[in-house]
Amino acid sequence: MTAVLDRPVTTSAEQPRAIRSGLVTRNHQRFLGLLVAAAVMLLCAIVSLAVGSKLMPLETAWQALTAFNGSENQLIITELRVPRTVLAMIVGTGLAVAGCMIQALTRNPLADPGILGVNAGAAFAVVIGIGFFGLTTVGQYVWFALGGALVATVAVYLIGSAGRGTTGPIRMTLAGVALGAALAGFTTGLMLLEPTTFDAMRSWNAGSVAGRDLATMGPVLPLLAVGLVLALLCSRALNSIMLGDDLAASLGTHVGRTRVVVVIAVTLLAGSATAIAGPIGFVGLMVPHVVRWFVGPDQRWICAYAIFVGAILVLLSDILGRFLVWPGEMPVGIVTAFLGAPVLIFLVRRKKAASAP
Repeated sequence: MTAVLDRPVTTSAEQPRAIRSGLVTRNHQRFLGLLVAAAVMLLCAIVSLAVGSKLMPLETAWQALTAFNGSENQLIITELRVPRTVLAMIVGTGLAVAGCMIQALTRNPLADPGILGVNAGAAFAVVIGIGFFGLTTVGQYVWFALGGALVATVAVYLIGSAGRGTTGPIRMTLAGVALGAALAGFTTGLMLLEPTTFDAMRSWNAGSVAGRDLATMGPVLPLLAVGLVLALLCSRALNSIMLGDDLAASLGTHVGRTRVVVVIAVTLLAGSATAIAGPIGFVGLMVPHVVRWFVGPDQRWICAYAIFVGAILVLLSDILGRFLVWPGEMPVGIVTAFLGAPVLIFLVRRKKAASAP
């Protein structure tokens, strides 16, 4: 009894102050974690420059990057590994942020651009562009990839919400898997009917960041930047939507407008990333879950962290792919599939896998 009486009493005026102090401390920790994630991303980028069929010490890689002497090491770094590293970071960021947006919008912790058919839609559209219109460069078929991603996103949402009852996580996942399988079948059929298309699509369809130059990314970078800005702008509104449409509307959130903006952002991010690297799966699935373990459910911080964590994941997967079959290499899309499949099984078996993130 004495111990209870000796406890300091928190007045009603002190409670909001304590809450604000706790939020400031929590946000300070999140910001420091964001800086750590950015530093890890830069470290992975440096390692990516040194790893390949020809291993280089980090000091040698740095000298080759800064000394423009026309040496063999300088050509390897600037012509091959720098574009590959930059592309890996861009693709990882785009797919990770797109996955965060889709999971929040659908309140489905198993959603990502691959499972919901976005990548399959983009791939199918690119095959049509290459096979029937003779397109050969990213700048030409990126618009087909964006259109395919948009159609797939809208189709999955419409199929998942059709009929009686509310749109639940399981319905959205099944709709995405079904549509993605159908589009993948059509894509494979078209590739087999057109051997030339098959040869051109072999590396792209596996999901690879090798063999691209910086000029290839030029048409895609503005689209990715716009998608990223839209994602960050609507992240606050997604915090309300995750509570339910009715509650979000009562809190002043324009649900319909937010959904449109999110669909546009996901299309730009996932469609552009798929256009330049091919369909790389599971990045948008894994990264949001990893980030939520550290920052909680606040969508603003989730999207901010996903920018760096997605880049880290694709960079590490690409580095691992160079080691697995050295001196050859394995496409990054295959590596992320090996990493993502166990994660998906783990999430499905969790009791919370059917609830909102």
